[in-house]
Amino acid sequence: MDSKKVLNIYMKAFAENLRKVRSEKFDKMSGISKNSAFNKSNYSKYEQGVGNPTIETILKMASVLEIEPKDLFNFDFDIKEYHIDD
Repeated sequence: MDSKKVLNIYMKAFAENLRKVRSEKFDKMSGISKNSAFNKSNYSKYEQGVGNPTIETILKMASVLEIEPKDLFNFDFDIKEYHIDD
């Protein structure tokens, strides 16, 4: 499978987990922007699975959500299921 397709699938799984984690802390996405420097529209792309956050952004998200950065990646994704083409 094309690596871009696998990345898209992974980012959708990441986004679903991010929404779950955020909803445990804030009822609405606006809670993120009120409690951090994140712009709501900028943050929303990560919850939609269309943004590819940098490590710095991951650290900022974890900080505002008051979680460990690894918790943002606490979801099932079996990479063995996908054969990534070079």
